[in-house]
Amino acid sequence: MKTVKTIVAGAVGGALSFGMFFYFSSPKEKIIEIQKEVVTQPSAKPVQVAYNGGLTPVNTKDFTYAAEKTVNSVVHIKSIHNQKYTRDPYLDYFWGAHGSRGVRPMIATGSGVIISADGYIVTNNHVIKGADKVSVSTNDGHVYDATIIGTDPGTDLALIKIDEDDLPYSEFANSDDVKIGEWVLAVGNPFDLTSTVTAGIVSAKARNINLLKRSKDVFPLESFIQTDAAVNPGNSGGALVNTNGELVGINTAIASKTGSYSGYSFAVPSNIARKVTEDLLAYGVVQRAYIGVAIADINQQIADELGLKDLKGVLVSALANDGAAQEAGIEVEDVILKVGNVEVNDVPQLQEQIGKFRPGDKVNLTIRRNGEEKIITVKLRNREGKTNLVSKEELNKFSILGADFKPLNNQELRALRIKNGVKIDKLQAGKLRSAGITKGFVITHLNKKPVYTPKEVVEFFKNKKGGVLVEGVYPNGMKGYVGFGL
Repeated sequence: MKTVKTIVAGAVGGALSFGMFFYFSSPKEKIIEIQKEVVTQPSAKPVQVAYNGGLTPVNTKDFTYAAEKTVNSVVHIKSIHNQKYTRDPYLDYFWGAHGSRGVRPMIATGSGVIISADGYIVTNNHVIKGADKVSVSTNDGHVYDATIIGTDPGTDLALIKIDEDDLPYSEFANSDDVKIGEWVLAVGNPFDLTSTVTAGIVSAKARNINLLKRSKDVFPLESFIQTDAAVNPGNSGGALVNTNGELVGINTAIASKTGSYSGYSFAVPSNIARKVTEDLLAYGVVQRAYIGVAIADINQQIADELGLKDLKGVLVSALANDGAAQEAGIEVEDVILKVGNVEVNDVPQLQEQIGKFRPGDKVNLTIRRNGEEKIITVKLRNREGKTNLVSKEELNKFSILGADFKPLNNQELRALRIKNGVKIDKLQAGKLRSAGITKGFVITHLNKKPVYTPKEVVEFFKNKKGGVLVEGVYPNGMKGYVGFGL
């Protein structure tokens, strides 16, 4: 049986575009984002999204109530991407000289779910990624231009807004309460045909299908709800609801040999979607929290080697230096059994539960060590190891700089014959590299003022506008002076 391959659908003629791999046993199946058909053609105030913490099905055999409650909150989304074309002699033969050059719009479509009466809509990031224009069609036929409020590639979610009031909207349910075998409805608005409803059951929870690829700025969080509700291209970003019409997930992907539904579909749990949308509304960026551990699922071999009495929980295999877990007293080979009151028995479950929190939040972890259970309180941190929240402006500025900074020890200072300085430890594309600065360069002065710690450099660039003079020393001892504007 062949391993399931994960692909992201392409821009034309196909579909457009932390973690453990799951394997399925259906031959030649692929995990496909289900966002759209593609056709080639010549900052908002925060709101509180609705939330319903319990699941009480009205009638598990009658889906009419849930369908009627949901269809008008699901919308059709059209994304227009202006693609530039260079000269193509073959096309020029048919279109005339220079006929193949210029900009041509590409249209991608998907679905979305209205989550507030004043027009906030959650969808998949891959539905609107890179769009030059986004429009929304409601179930009653109205068409609106939409504004992109924020995106989160790490969960493949995005938040957009239309200017309208008194809209029908879906309420978030608590996806932790969703049970395997529970009836659910998938509601999408594919191909602008108005909302379409299909039914199925929850087949599995906490699925990691390796759909989202890790990169410099993307740390995937996958813990999908798997259903057998029929979902097809154009449904991506649509609603997965329980029989009470409450939102339990955002439909995102299918497993398919053909690109159409064949038995597996996957949705981002509503608890993750709610956290992401609230962060995008309040901060413009998702505030992701980390424990500071490397973790692994517990199988029989690991249990035998470590003398564990069962396969419950998630194994701590390593700790980040000075991370949240290390500071709280968690040790290697501890087994994490619960996050708060929620049991976690695999890596995606643990990531999903931690993903509901922000840096600075305190969370109780139930762990087992040497056969005994204990509760440890961990103060979560961000990816930089800090407990503070960051703004979108801060992230954008450091993305522009493209650098990570590191303090120098006394030996390094003596070797370079300097009294102070901060080393550029990592360097990506950005202002510093464009100005000619290289990895390893030691910044000694910013606008003639000496710097001693990375924090001083961060604070300088955080608040600085206009011209900057960077003075420092290269690893070979040569002095350097670089100026640029912010």
